[in-house]
Amino acid sequence: MVTISDSQLQPVTVSVARTVQPGRTRQASAWAHAGQELAREWPGYLGSGWVRSAPDSNEWHMLYRFANADMLNDWEQSDERRWWIDSAADLVEVTQIERRTGIEGWFAQPGDVQLSVPETVIPPRWKQMVSIFLPFFPLSLLANFLLHPLTQEWPLAFQVLLATCLLTPLMTYVFLPVTTRLLGPWLRKKR
Repeated sequence: MVTISDSQLQPVTVSVARTVQPGRTRQASAWAHAGQELAREWPGYLGSGWVRSAPDSNEWHMLYRFANADMLNDWEQSDERRWWIDSAADLVEVTQIERRTGIEGWFAQPGDVQLSVPETVIPPRWKQMVSIFLPFFPLSLLANFLLHPLTQEWPLAFQVLLATCLLTPLMTYVFLPVTTRLLGPWLRKKR
């Protein structure tokens, strides 16, 4: 008869101290965020984040938490995590790893003062739709007004194709970034 110990059923928090190469803070932040996004989709994931011992410190304490030891092990042995870790070979160096069970795993060590990345808040679809509509409607109207004299004799499919080819990059690289920045507090407001 196989018995499961209480420790195998408890949530597990892993704290990994990593030293970020000097001048690579922005890349390390993006790398850590990518790891959060990968882990977020994994069964048993309960959350993650990282802290720095001082605002200018190169030592980061990265935390991730899973529902139990087996689910944590599945994540740690996954191809996704292996790829993510390998992608930072020249960016960070692991200096210490600790595993904690129970609630104490989420409490910061003395001296930890800065939480670098909060969990991502994904806006509801209707807010995403509004943030796309606001720049797209006037831009589409303007494009049709300006292009119509040049393309009125064209078949409709070619008119739409030209407008789409012109508007897609403008929306992607100019108007949507500006709109989401301006609407940011409203888009990220928790429900």
